[in-house]
Amino acid sequence: MTDATSSQPAKAWSGRFSEPVSDLVKRYTASVTFDQRMAAQDIRGSLAHAKMLARQGIIGASDFADIERGMAQIAGEIERGEFVWSLDDEDVHLNIEKRLTALVGDAGKRLHTGRSRNDQVATDIRLWLRDAIDQTLELIGDFQRNLLDIAEQHADTPMPGFTHLQVAQPVTFGHHLMAYYEMSRRDAERFADCRKRVNRLPLGSAALAGTSYPIDREFVAAELGFDEVCYNSLDAVSDRDFAIEFCAAAALLMTHLSRLSEELILWMSPRVGFIDLADRFCTGSSIMPQKKNPDVPELVRGKTGRTNGNLIALLTLMKGQPLAYNKDNQEDKEPLYDTADTVIDTLRIYADMITGIKVKADNMRGALSQGFATATDLADYLVKQGLPFRDAHEAVALAVRAAEQRGCDLPQFTLDELRAAMAEVPGAAERAGPEIFAVLTIEGSLASRNHVGGTAPDQVRAAILRARKQLG
Repeated sequence: MTDATSSQPAKAWSGRFSEPVSDLVKRYTASVTFDQRMAAQDIRGSLAHAKMLARQGIIGASDFADIERGMAQIAGEIERGEFVWSLDDEDVHLNIEKRLTALVGDAGKRLHTGRSRNDQVATDIRLWLRDAIDQTLELIGDFQRNLLDIAEQHADTPMPGFTHLQVAQPVTFGHHLMAYYEMSRRDAERFADCRKRVNRLPLGSAALAGTSYPIDREFVAAELGFDEVCYNSLDAVSDRDFAIEFCAAAALLMTHLSRLSEELILWMSPRVGFIDLADRFCTGSSIMPQKKNPDVPELVRGKTGRTNGNLIALLTLMKGQPLAYNKDNQEDKEPLYDTADTVIDTLRIYADMITGIKVKADNMRGALSQGFATATDLADYLVKQGLPFRDAHEAVALAVRAAEQRGCDLPQFTLDELRAAMAEVPGAAERAGPEIFAVLTIEGSLASRNHVGGTAPDQVRAAILRARKQLG
């Protein structure tokens, strides 16, 4: 590859240098190929800055009018795909500024008064991320509402609850899905909380020390909808905590969706057969005509690794940086953009995919006959009859072992057989009465967990109602 020098016009900062930047360095250091997606935010920030400059008498009213006019034309060109992005102008800011100057002359050159690209990019990325967070929160809400709909439909549908992937106790499918609602509720809280720290204005910090012009940062903050300004100029231009925090919240959200994806994949397997997914979320095989593969949840599971990696990339990016701004920070954008894109796309498709779940309730109920799901209910019954819990635990364990040897479930014992199975534990057999079989039913087990957070269908419906109120 030839390391030729450029014959293009001088850079905005080129007066200090005796030779132009080489094409190789130009390509290596340019960010316009990816940061052009912040063009709308860059224009918004520039207009607010220009309005403040005019209000403070730093530039004239006619300059501000020219800047407004030029920016409106540039925004239209970008929206229509007519804007010509140049690698020679390095980033989104210089591309827009150069075009503005071509359109309105000296007024365009005055726009950069009192600011640096350091505080400009820090402002743009916060504006962009704030928009991304708002979109993420809206999509989390869509996902939650669809999740609540299917949970409500299946508030009474029994299925095995698992620990260690072994049948543990009966729950309802609605209760199981509500666990993911709670995860997503925490996710929404984290993004909303992150937004508070994103929504602080760095503009006015200039390169690192502030500016000698009589600027009004609070006015700009109000114009752009920021809650407050960043109060230290050094920190303002070099801080990327907000991006790391967003990526951490995104990694947790994707981890939650990855867990749900893993369950959908398992449940869809013919060996489990709890659900089916709508065809639009699946693909076939190029060689096996019978296959229906859950590609979307598998990709969600895989893309979670990307969001985790992006978080680590940003943490590593920042760990050795001295104050204030360093060129390293140009590398913050691609991981951040990728994380936001991945989360937004995943939430959008997941909200739809939830509506495409077909529940196979008979298979769920049938699976409860494997694994002695109501054994704990039997132990609880004995405790309520006065047997110490540890003795009740041992007695039921003996009954389970006897049932395994006979190849049957606990409710299939006669009362005498059940008593005989527990006879080694003093006091267990005589405490077992005919009503014991009522507690061994699936419905009896579910109904007995009738407290806040429990799996009783009435509690599941109450949780769904509470969630709908939370969502407004």
